[in-house]
Amino acid sequence: MSEVTPHAGKHPKALYILFLTEMWERFAYYLMVGILLLYLIDNQTGGKGMSQKMGADVVGSFIALVYLTPFIGGLLADRYLGYIKSIFFGGSLMALGYFGLSFPGNTALYVSLSLIIVGNGFFKPNISTLLGNIYNREDLKPLKDNAYNIFYMGINIGALVCNFVAAYLRNKYGWGYAFSAAGVGLVIGLINLASQLKHVKMGEVKKEKRPEDMPMGKIFGYVFLPAIIAAIIGWIVPTQLFGTTIMGSQSNDAFIFACLPVIAFYISLYIKAEGQDKKGIGSLLFIFAISIIFWTIYNQNSTGLTLWAEKHTDRTVSPTMEKVAGSLGFLQTVSDTPRLVDKVDENFVNVKDNAPIAEYLGGNLVKLNDGNLVDSSSRVVQIMGPDPYFNNVPQSEWPPSHSEKVANTELFQSINPLFIVLLTLLLVPLFDYLRKRGKEPSTASKFGMALFISGLSSLVMVFAIMSVPSVYLEKTSPYWLWGTYFVFTVSEILLSPIGLSFVSKLAPSRLTALMMGGWFLSTSIGGKIAGVMTSFWDNFTDKKMFFLILVISAFIGGILIFTRLKSLNRIVKDKTGSA
Repeated sequence: MSEVTPHAGKHPKALYILFLTEMWERFAYYLMVGILLLYLIDNQTGGKGMSQKMGADVVGSFIALVYLTPFIGGLLADRYLGYIKSIFFGGSLMALGYFGLSFPGNTALYVSLSLIIVGNGFFKPNISTLLGNIYNREDLKPLKDNAYNIFYMGINIGALVCNFVAAYLRNKYGWGYAFSAAGVGLVIGLINLASQLKHVKMGEVKKEKRPEDMPMGKIFGYVFLPAIIAAIIGWIVPTQLFGTTIMGSQSNDAFIFACLPVIAFYISLYIKAEGQDKKGIGSLLFIFAISIIFWTIYNQNSTGLTLWAEKHTDRTVSPTMEKVAGSLGFLQTVSDTPRLVDKVDENFVNVKDNAPIAEYLGGNLVKLNDGNLVDSSSRVVQIMGPDPYFNNVPQSEWPPSHSEKVANTELFQSINPLFIVLLTLLLVPLFDYLRKRGKEPSTASKFGMALFISGLSSLVMVFAIMSVPSVYLEKTSPYWLWGTYFVFTVSEILLSPIGLSFVSKLAPSRLTALMMGGWFLSTSIGGKIAGVMTSFWDNFTDKKMFFLILVISAFIGGILIFTRLKSLNRIVKDKTGSA
C-alpha cells in the first residue's frame, strides 16, 4: 500500500515504472532515427541507396510528422481513449513499425515510418501526462519538478545506449537486425508497464468535459481538414503549374502548404482574443515562431551533423581503442582498394557493337570510353573506387595495410544525451541555488539564452571548417563534434523542458490543448527545415555558409526575445503571479 500512497518526500513506484518504460521507448526511437539517414543513403552494405537529397527529404518529413502527431494523440487520449490505452496502442504501432523497417522494399519502408509517426502521437504525450497526473496529488506536488528530472534522465539513458547497440548489430548482422532491436526494446518497455500496471493506474484521471473546450469536430474542421486539403494542393499544383517544385521536392511543398491554414488558424485566435488572453496568445505565437530556429538546430543531430560525421570527420581510433571497440563490434572496416562489382544493366545489351572501345583488357573484358568495363555477356563490370571514407583523406595518409577500422557514424549521436545526463546534474542544482536567492533567470530569459547558446553551437562548426585547409581534402577532428554537442546541450537544458510549462502559464484555459499543439507545430517545422537544409547539403560548396545561416538566425531570435523580455515577463507575472 505504501507504493501507491508513498510517505511524504518519497517518490511512488509509478515513477520508476514510467522511467523504465520511457527509457526503452526512447532507446527504440533514437536507435532508429540515429541510423535512418545512413540507411537510406547507403549503397554498399544493404541500405536503400537513395540519393543524399532524397534521404534527407525522407528524414526531414519523418521528423516533422513525428513531432506533429502528439498534439492529435494527446487530444484523443484526453477526451476519449484515456492515457494508458493510448500508450499501449501507440507503443504497439511503433513496435510494428520498427520491425517493419527490417523488411526489404520501399513499401515496407514508408508503411513502417507511417506506423511510427502515428504510434508516437499516441505514446509520447500521454506517458508524460500520466506522470503529471500522478504528481498532481497534494502530497506529491513538491516532488513534481524532481520527478520530471528523473524521468528526463531515463529518456537520455535510452538515447545514450541505443547507438552502441545499433553500431554492433549493423556491423555484425546488417541493418535489419538493428531496426529489429528497436522493436524489441519497445516491446520490453510495454511488458514492463503491463506487468506493473496497478502502480500507475492512479494517473488515469478522466478529465471533465469543460464548456470552454473546443469540440474535436470544430478542431478538425478548422485545423486538420484545411491542412490536409492544402497538403494535397501543395503536392500536385506546383509541379503541374510550374513543371517543378517550389521547395526542392513534392513532400516539402506539401508540408509548407499544409502549415499555411494551421498558421492562419492560430493567427485568427490572436485576432479574435481580447484583453489578457490576447497578450498571452500573442506572446506564445511569438515564442513559437522563434523556437523554430532552435528546433532546426536541434534536429541537425539526425540530419546535417550526421552527414558531417559520416563524410567530414576523422573517425579513426587509437590502437588501444581499436582493440577494445573492435572486439565489441563498434568499428567498421574501410578499404582503400578499388573493388570490382558486377552489375547487370539493360542499357548495355550489345553495347560492344555500339560504343567505342577505349582499351582491350584481355580475356572477355573491354574498357569503354565512359570508364565502364564490359564482359562478353554485355554486363557492366564497374570499377568502384576506394571506400567513400577516403574521398577527403590525402593519399599519403591512406593506411599501408589498405584497410582501417573507424568508429560508426551513429556513435557520435550518443554525445548529446551523455552531456544531458552530466550537465543536468550540474545545472539543476545551480538553478535551485539561484531560485532560493531570487536570482534565477525568468522563463523568457532562459528562452533568449537558449537561442544565443544554440547559435554558438553552430559557430563551433564554422570553426571546425576553418580548422582545415579544405573539408574536401582533409577531415576534421572529432573533438569539434564533441564541442558543438556540449554547447548545444546547455541550450537544450535551458529551453526544452520548460517549453510546455511556458505554454501552460500563458495559454487561456479554454485553448491550452490547442496552444500545446502550436508548440509541437514549431518543433515539427524545425525538423522539416533541418531536413530541407540537409537535402541541399551539396549545394553549399562553402560548408561554413550552412552553419552560418543557423548562427545568424539563432542570434537574431535571441535578440528578438530580449527586446521583448520585459513585456514577456510582465505577461507571465500577470497570469501566474511569478515570472
